Amino acid sequence: MVRIKSFEFNLRELAGSMGDFGTLFPLAVGYIAVCGLDPCGLLVMMGIANIVTGITYRIPMPIEPMKVLAVMAIAQQWTPSMVYASGFAMGVVWLVLGLTNIIGFISKNTPLSVVRGIQIALGVLLAVPAVAMMQGGWLLGLISILIIILFRDSRWAPAALVLMLMGLGIMYFKGDLTGLGALGLSLPVPALFSIKDIFTTFVSGGLAQIPLTATNAVIATAALISQYFPDRPVAEKKLAINMGVMNLIFPFFGGMPLCHGCGGLAGQYYFGARTGGTNIIEGLIEITLGLFAAAWLVHLFSRFPTAIIGAMMFLVGLELVKFVRDIKWGLDIIPLSVTVVSAVFTNMAVGFAAGLVTDRLVACYSRRRQGA
Repeated sequence: MVRIKSFEFNLRELAGSMGDFGTLFPLAVGYIAVCGLDPCGLLVMMGIANIVTGITYRIPMPIEPMKVLAVMAIAQQWTPSMVYASGFAMGVVWLVLGLTNIIGFISKNTPLSVVRGIQIALGVLLAVPAVAMMQGGWLLGLISILIIILFRDSRWAPAALVLMLMGLGIMYFKGDLTGLGALGLSLPVPALFSIKDIFTTFVSGGLAQIPLTATNAVIATAALISQYFPDRPVAEKKLAINMGVMNLIFPFFGGMPLCHGCGGLAGQYYFGARTGGTNIIEGLIEITLGLFAAAWLVHLFSRFPTAIIGAMMFLVGLELVKFVRDIKWGLDIIPLSVTVVSAVFTNMAVGFAAGLVTDRLVACYSRRRQGA
């Protein structure tokens, strides 16, 4: 049996740390540009979360924004205190679900067909906007896809690193790197929020975030970890508690609501991440940028070529869709299909519930058929 290393620090791990930037970029930029979050606090807290998580689990473990809350906050132009309050509310929820192991009960009673359906739905939901991001830059998008295919497994020129450098090069020649100003030290500013903000944001977005986090960040992520790293499984209870602790602490220092994510893990693994070194590398980069180049990042993120990010997101989406091969052709295809269709055309909560109900109906039909 080949022993898997806990930590590696090389170009492949660096490239893997950039594998989930496709979903991180737009939401982080939206939080900063629309909601007015301090980029220093946002990045430093995310960096600390990455380092602690990498050391704790010793495998790639994505740290990313809670998507429902991010979309609601950006769409409704929440104030920074409302964003921080929403993260704190999620911290309470996930600490309770983890400590009581309610999430473990939910996971044990979720059939594989529904888990795979959620993963495939996430793949579709990543791929569709990815195609839209490549519109107007199809040539750059196709070149990016070709680079990914050719250099994905390269240890010396990993695809994600090549794409990041290519994007910066394009920005340089377009003149988008001018006017950045001087570097300077910034520190996270302590943040406060009210009970009213906690209640308002929980009702507005938190309730809808819970089922998505349960399916994507906990159940589907734990399943994908078991598939990628069978000798290092992570229990759903641990993932829930980890998210609870993060979100109880980080909002007080300017951190946005954070979670894990199946799509983020697939992206990291796809672009080369294999050890906890990926998280440590990403964390150190984020802390350094947050402390010394926070103002630069708003400028850079908002002008980075979207076709490159779209290409990365598209192939990560395909990576998630491929897990349909784990399902045998037969009755299991029915709840899987219902889960995918319901999740894609409504939301993850409806997809999850529809898949569970369909699975039970299919099981009842199968028992009756066998007894006939």
